[in-house]
Amino acid sequence: MAQRERQRDLKIAVIGGGTGSFMLLQALKKYTSDIAALVNMVDDGGSTGVLRDELGVLPPGDVRQCLVALSEAPEMRDLFTYRFDEGSLGGHSFGNLFLTALQKMTGSFGQGVELAGEVLNITGTVEPITLENITLLTEFADGKVLRGENLISQTPVGIKKGQKFWLEPAVQANPRALAAINQADIVVIAPGSLYGSLGPALMVPGVGRALKNTRALIVYVCNLVTKPGQTSGYSVVDFASELERLAGGPFLDAVLVNTQPITKRLVKSYSGQQELPVALPANLKDIHYKVVGAPLLGKAKSVSLQKGDSLAHQRSLIRHDGDLVVKAVLNIYNSLG
Repeated sequence: MAQRERQRDLKIAVIGGGTGSFMLLQALKKYTSDIAALVNMVDDGGSTGVLRDELGVLPPGDVRQCLVALSEAPEMRDLFTYRFDEGSLGGHSFGNLFLTALQKMTGSFGQGVELAGEVLNITGTVEPITLENITLLTEFADGKVLRGENLISQTPVGIKKGQKFWLEPAVQANPRALAAINQADIVVIAPGSLYGSLGPALMVPGVGRALKNTRALIVYVCNLVTKPGQTSGYSVVDFASELERLAGGPFLDAVLVNTQPITKRLVKSYSGQQELPVALPANLKDIHYKVVGAPLLGKAKSVSLQKGDSLAHQRSLIRHDGDLVVKAVLNIYNSLG
């Protein structure tokens, strides 16, 4: 890892989408204004999936969450998260509809996201990882191929380590996303769905190469729990290895893991859904990145589906604390840089 020059206002790029990126971006605003949120673009479930199918637009959901996380306008944040609970718009958030309208009006999703950022008065930028329409596919051992992130995430057939994933059609990465990786002091891979969010972002041609070539410190914030059918039995090293495989080769400098005990009540609640805390293997001799442990848990709370949220997924109970994660990432930067 190349020596990096210290800066008062660090350039930080966050790759992911959904609640993991939301958590990180909200906290990062307190530490730097030079933030680039690089967003996965294969989501095809819920409100986003309906808009993609009916209007042929790029997926707005994860982009909306990142815009809201970086917004400095409380009322606009509330507006963009408002979800209709009845009628033909039931289940759709205003932010998704707004981004869809901007893409239709401008003819460019990238320009629409930029305009939405101005409306929301965001700190930093939000960049789709690609500006082209893509679909995630995977092939199982029996030769069966599933098409679409939502369908893949709901399949009862378990995904195996090393399983083939690919994107269709062949696309190019957003040049602004690649530039953000190249210019960053720190690149953070947010916690999130390994095969539904993080992997597809890293699989976009050019992204893996940019991660390999950047002088930035690259830190992966590992998930807290496994997901049945997706990452059952995965350890911290398994998560990191699969990320690098999907990106096309090694690129990580550090993996940040939680060392704070999860309460027995929550573990029991999650184990009933076959979700278990991600384990840290005893033998870490053969890895090329540094594994760093820190207490990272936020206050656990029960979050039920919002009325009318028929197109959204169930929220999880165990959460990272954004401030603790960001402080840990900065500590890694200061110690390894």
